[in-house]
Amino acid sequence: MTDHLRSDGSREGERSLLVTHLQHQRLTLELACANLPPEQLARRSVPPSTMSLLGLVRHLAELERHWFRRTLAGKDVARIWPTGDPDEPFTGAVAESAVVEEAWAAWRAEVAFAERYVAAAPNLEVRGHRGDRIVTLREVLVHAIGEYARHNGHADLLRERIDGRPGRTRTSRRTEPGAQRS
Repeated sequence: MTDHLRSDGSREGERSLLVTHLQHQRLTLELACANLPPEQLARRSVPPSTMSLLGLVRHLAELERHWFRRTLAGKDVARIWPTGDPDEPFTGAVAESAVVEEAWAAWRAEVAFAERYVAAAPNLEVRGHRGDRIVTLREVLVHAIGEYARHNGHADLLRERIDGRPGRTRTSRRTEPGAQRS
């Protein structure tokens, strides 16, 4: 990639591409969950799995918080659902309107923080700490895209099992990175 190389070594074209792919993955999650009542959002896949669409929303809110708020920004913040159960995002995903609203509010707040953080970062080499390991913003963006892509595959199957509709719709193709717009 040689487009928009700056003297500090950052590549605005690369950042834009990574951000666009992550936005697409986030939108895909929203589409997979669209127009479902709490009972369907909380429906488990197959025993003994605790995976559900609502659980994925909660899990991805924690993912956003961990990588962007804690790892990159260095904020000392607790888990969103600090019960001590590492599977809490899934086991706590119950069919209650308040739980659904809380999950979406937490996910949106963490996404908004991540978007602000990425927009303010001077380049993709901004560093954060994960234990003893140093990670860059570039690594975190690539990791987040991969996590969303993997879980969106789960979401697609979960949604299809609920109502026969795949998680991605034809309208979502217009938002895919590199898709032609008319």
